[in-house]
Amino acid sequence: MLEMRTSCEHCAKPLPMESQAAMICSYECTFCTACAAGALQGHCPNCRGELLRRPRRMPKDRVD
Repeated sequence: MLEMRTSCEHCAKPLPMESQAAMICSYECTFCTACAAGALQGHCPNCRGELLRRPRRMPKDRVD
């Protein structure tokens, strides 16, 4: 199961499970979109992998 880290590993911005602003690499390192596009230039600083938008999980009590 995907580990849902709750903050950017670069700037510590909160990234809750339903956030559209979370980017991850294949090792599930987590960054906000601003850091991913800016300082990190689309690559994880840990593994140099590509950063892609993280899938969202909606709270269980939410009904669409």
